[in-house]
Amino acid sequence: MSRQIAALKHPPVPAPSDKPAGALSPFPEIAVAIDKQRRRGRGAQSNDSGRYEAEARVAFDDGWQSLDELPPFKTVVATDTARKVITRNESPDIGFDRSINPYRGCEHGCVYCFARPTHAYLGLSPGLDFESKLFVKPDAPALLEKELAAAEYEPKMIAIGTNTDPYQPIERERQVMRGILEVLEKAGHPVGIVTKSALVTRDIDILARMAKRNLVKVALSVTSLDAKLARTMEPRASTPSKRLEALRQLSEAGIPTTVMVAPVIPALNDSEIERILDAAAHAGVKEASYVLLRLPMEVRDLFREWLIANYPDRYRHVFTLIREMRGGRDYDSQWGTRMKGTGPMAWMIGRRFEIACTKLGLNKRRSKLTLDHFEKPAGAGKQLNLF
Repeated sequence: MSRQIAALKHPPVPAPSDKPAGALSPFPEIAVAIDKQRRRGRGAQSNDSGRYEAEARVAFDDGWQSLDELPPFKTVVATDTARKVITRNESPDIGFDRSINPYRGCEHGCVYCFARPTHAYLGLSPGLDFESKLFVKPDAPALLEKELAAAEYEPKMIAIGTNTDPYQPIERERQVMRGILEVLEKAGHPVGIVTKSALVTRDIDILARMAKRNLVKVALSVTSLDAKLARTMEPRASTPSKRLEALRQLSEAGIPTTVMVAPVIPALNDSEIERILDAAAHAGVKEASYVLLRLPMEVRDLFREWLIANYPDRYRHVFTLIREMRGGRDYDSQWGTRMKGTGPMAWMIGRRFEIACTKLGLNKRRSKLTLDHFEKPAGAGKQLNLF
């Protein structure tokens, strides 16, 4: 029995702030959750078409149980043939102006991931497609070497992992991130890494050598110490205990480490701020930071679906608190406040974080990376002499 597909014309999805918390999807006729068995081990509950698509296609039961024939969502990896690997930004509220993303999409499946809307640029869904249809940049190390060798290139710290995780599961086989680190180490170029994966410990050999020259720092995001909550919210990321163990190993190897309590979700994991910081401090971490939950574009509806499915009793309370910290909206993208929020609740979270850091001796000193060792890769991208 072949499955039935409905094609529906729809306009672009409105901005998140245009719709009050608790409202239904702007397209209720296509807001159909995917069967639990088909999305087992995934974070999102649905797979609505991207906002740029002229049609929304949704499978529906034609009365012959045809949906039972649909296969589970499997991870599919395609090649991204990018010509450049360094991405630039001009955001005034983040501490870097360039970054690298070895992969597009992320199999970790974190339901709150603010990078999900980027999959719409590829004609794919920010929902289940984001965690199952991945793109790898196998030429990233070679492209990076070529860009570093360009005459006009001026070195500054490169951030990796700020959009999708460079140490997500497919990195075990592809090893693109390790190739990038080899290029950066050879060029003496500083790098800051953010990840949720204990796989980062695989590269301690390179990271430790770079750390001796003040060329690297690593931040691990620990969202919760509750293994059940973490598994539900971040289904294919490393467990909390493995992330803490990774922080311990990195610290013992002399690599500057930071614990990120990110994201802080009111009424869900905000009560764990002090416990997470305490556990990280005992693992040898010296620095810490936090980021308030961000719900841009499609993330808002995906997170709402997830809450209703897994924590229905907290759904309204969570969104009420979110709106109190976002000027009455589900999300406020204003630079300077988008990471921390505003209002009494946001202020209290910030003070709790600061007090806990002070008690634990965190953030007394901030590690600074150096540009002193940078040397342009020799011969990369240059034409050889004929004689």
